[in-house]
Amino acid sequence: MAQHYLRTLFTDAARRLQAQHGSRASYARMEADSDGSDTLTARELDFIADRDSFYLGSITAEGWPYIQHRGGPPGFLRPLGGNRLGFADFTGNRQYISTANLAENPRVSLFLMDYPNRRRLKLIGQGRIVDIAEDPALVTSLMPDGYRATPERGFVIDVAGFDWNCPQHITPRFTETEISAAVRPMAAELNQLRAELAALRAAQSRKEDQ
Repeated sequence: MAQHYLRTLFTDAARRLQAQHGSRASYARMEADSDGSDTLTARELDFIADRDSFYLGSITAEGWPYIQHRGGPPGFLRPLGGNRLGFADFTGNRQYISTANLAENPRVSLFLMDYPNRRRLKLIGQGRIVDIAEDPALVTSLMPDGYRATPERGFVIDVAGFDWNCPQHITPRFTETEISAAVRPMAAELNQLRAELAALRAAQSRKEDQ
């Protein structure tokens, strides 16, 4: 957990509640022991590169929180150097709630899940919208390879802090591809056994016919 994440989200009210309920001492040690680094390391970047979806939190002009699910091929959320991430926004979603929210308030949060391995990463940062007419090279660079869709804009996020959460209560969930890969060896073995059984039955049948 990076120092800026603690300083940003551990408000005075949160610290008072931690003290009231007995957890303040451990969190105070965590704040003191932090190296103060908010830099995304290879661990975070590798995790982000493997994700095919995440949840994006933003705030309306009236102060209401809004959460949107974003999905695409693995790696569609791309590192842009340093603590900057970006992804392309395509033609199709006509509500424009997240886009409008970032125009009013750049603060965002991202929640990334790895259900099979029961891991999750939370990011906070400042986001901005880049229209394709404003910077076509940047928006085009955010396009996933081989992805057929029309980009309208890019979301660029400067990460200010992050936190890895514990695996408690994360129910493992698997995609169809992951399940197919897991059962493929068993399916191959089953087919082999079926072939061997068929050969044995054919041999037995030939003996009986003699």
